[in-house]
Amino acid sequence: MRIGVLALQGGFIEHIQMLRSLQVNSFEIRKKEDLRTAMDGLILPGGESTVIGKLLKDLKLFDPLKEQIQNGLPTFGTCAGMILLARKITGTDTTYFGAIDIEVKRNAYGRQLGSFFTEAPFKGIGSIPMTFIRAPYIERAAPEVEILSEVDNRLVAARQGNILVTSYHPELTTDNRIHRYFIEQVK
Repeated sequence: MRIGVLALQGGFIEHIQMLRSLQVNSFEIRKKEDLRTAMDGLILPGGESTVIGKLLKDLKLFDPLKEQIQNGLPTFGTCAGMILLARKITGTDTTYFGAIDIEVKRNAYGRQLGSFFTEAPFKGIGSIPMTFIRAPYIERAAPEVEILSEVDNRLVAARQGNILVTSYHPELTTDNRIHRYFIEQVK
């Protein structure tokens, strides 16, 4: 099994380290040629969603990745990755992959000073550590979207088909259960 990790900006190294802790092979996606490597799953990390979106298009990665995601490639988006995968972003007409039927609010918890850590349940796993950094949250989810986590009555993790998203950064903890959950989805 090989997981591609988008490595244009943001916290991609931590995802690679988490996959390594699970003995899962991964590789960085930085340019179109990197997509020649066969992958069984894809991780879109946190970072700045507008910057990542622009780089995806400038580097001609957007269309081939969108096609693979639409064709069922298991994809996990954290924070900015969730924004890139959402069908709608509150307050803008801009969308990216539109792969999961949710509406997200960007920077919903405020600026950097609004960042926080908590523990909360994740459906089927139990209580997990959650690190929120300028995080979005889900304002609306279609009925077919499975909600996996809530914090203070806000939806912060969901799954629909081949797509898994979290508002928080599981890669910034030592707990690898969310990544393990994703790997099971890939299998």
